[in-house]
Amino acid sequence: MTRIYKKDPTIIAALTPEQKRVTQNSGTEPPFRNDFWDHHQHGIYVDIVSGEPLFSSLDKFDSGCGWPSFTKPLESTHVQEKSDITHGMRRTEVRSTHADSHLGHVFEDGPQAQGGLRYCINSASLRFIPADKLEAEGYAEYKTLFQNKGIHLMATEVALLAGGCFWGMEDLFRKLPGVIETDAGYTGGTTKNPTYQHMKGGDTGHAESLKVTFDPTKLSYEKLLEFFFQIHDPSTPDRQGNDRGSQYRSAIFYLTEAQKQTAEKVIAAANASGKWPAKIVTQLAPAGEFYRAEEYHQDYLEKNPGGYTCHWIRPNWKLEA
Repeated sequence: MTRIYKKDPTIIAALTPEQKRVTQNSGTEPPFRNDFWDHHQHGIYVDIVSGEPLFSSLDKFDSGCGWPSFTKPLESTHVQEKSDITHGMRRTEVRSTHADSHLGHVFEDGPQAQGGLRYCINSASLRFIPADKLEAEGYAEYKTLFQNKGIHLMATEVALLAGGCFWGMEDLFRKLPGVIETDAGYTGGTTKNPTYQHMKGGDTGHAESLKVTFDPTKLSYEKLLEFFFQIHDPSTPDRQGNDRGSQYRSAIFYLTEAQKQTAEKVIAAANASGKWPAKIVTQLAPAGEFYRAEEYHQDYLEKNPGGYTCHWIRPNWKLEA
């Protein structure tokens, strides 16, 4: 089937305000506070409006600038360069060919061994398609890029959890076998694009949360939840350690009906175990939008050994196959 890439007004109308500001009005999102600057999964990045393939994870590198950086486009015919003299400087803007979305800029300070270019791109202009989902989403021809590199196209799953300060949760989860990536953030509330200053008082409805990307062939969702119940107190409403307020509540935000059913099973088993002094009060709710927290919160205890945490692994717990 031949895909048709175009600027679709219907899709543009459905964009978030930030995606619309960036793609349609040549805006720039904040560095380090966007979805893909520190994203490490294998796959391709396509235009958020047209779906035209733009960049590959194989050409992505850590430039330290706070935005996704690539050494080259995946398809050069899908990326156009234009002169940009705004803000009193001369730069080279890059836009998608078919949707004419503003993507970012290209600079000549990239890795010399890969051509010396740095395509500095806004996450808001992109949609990511994992390598294992390429065929299902109609991009099967790009699978060989990863297979030829000997990359196993594993399926991944995402869990969204809240259980007090995300510093301690992330420090323990990222060490769990089968976990691929962790992101500290905010979810479960109604305020758009919350910051820590917005939500720390508990007024936005959000909870400090953790997004866990894992390999379900190595770690099941059920075992991941069992671990979750071993590292925090699910019987204390709106409190973990010294932290009080709804932003520190215990919660599981399920992404699928299967996750919901598994969570119900694990909560029932934890209640029946008698390990807690009171009934488990963990909230079970459908997942909403997850907002990645500020960069200084990411892997906080790795950067600040000995920093505050109210999480621990309960004695005698072990991960079983």
